[in-house]
Amino acid sequence: MSEEVVTLIKEKLELKNPKTAVILGSGLGDLVESLENIKRLNYKDIPGFPTSSVEGHKGELVNGTLCGKEILCLNGRVHLYEGYNPNVVADVIHLLKDLGIKQLIVTNAAGSLNKDMGPGSLMLINDHINFSGKNPLIGPNNDFYGPRFPAMNGVYTRRLLEKTKEIAQKNNIEIYEGVYLMVLGPNFETAAEVRMFAKLGADAVGSSTVPEVIAAAHCSMDVLGISVITNYGAGMMQNTPSHLETLLNANKAAVRLVNLVTEFIREEG
Repeated sequence: MSEEVVTLIKEKLELKNPKTAVILGSGLGDLVESLENIKRLNYKDIPGFPTSSVEGHKGELVNGTLCGKEILCLNGRVHLYEGYNPNVVADVIHLLKDLGIKQLIVTNAAGSLNKDMGPGSLMLINDHINFSGKNPLIGPNNDFYGPRFPAMNGVYTRRLLEKTKEIAQKNNIEIYEGVYLMVLGPNFETAAEVRMFAKLGADAVGSSTVPEVIAAAHCSMDVLGISVITNYGAGMMQNTPSHLETLLNANKAAVRLVNLVTEFIREEG
């Protein structure tokens, strides 16, 4: 996005020097309400910024302080199944980079592939599988942001992962760790797909996050990924997943997610 857009955001949100941005997934906007000194900017008021059409994604850029530290929140995200080109996701991450963001916390609502990890659980993402067939880096490379062929090992920053596990233990927040698999969506997975994904080594499945993380890794950002488990995969519990179930269970887990992110920002933000 242009320098004019960067300037517009800095002025409208009265940005000082935020280093951490948080992308909030379906039904996970409660973190915004815990911020102080809030300034909001609707995505629709940012030239060239993509807007979400999915329930549970408010669609606003929010600046505020948490534990006295300035952070930027993307309250809602766009998904490729809405018809967006993956490069649009890269543009959003590039914009964060241009705003001075060095650390990205990305959250999502996901389905469990592990019977021991039920709805309402929190899972730290230690790696991902891109099963979407899409990539935000397709096309000419912008050398200003990163190399043509960026490595993806260690894309979820190990230091941040270990620190978050320590914070969770210290605050008695139960947390899992595993691999997130992205499908294109928007339909939920079949029972056969759920069995296959588990055999591939995935622990949770969803239809977001991976394009943002790939673009962030390309930009050399540190990344922390957290999935809120909102349902079991199809066929695991004779269940029929729905978006309503996703939102309800995301809301139930939101308090623990907010507590975890708040303590992380207090120590690392």
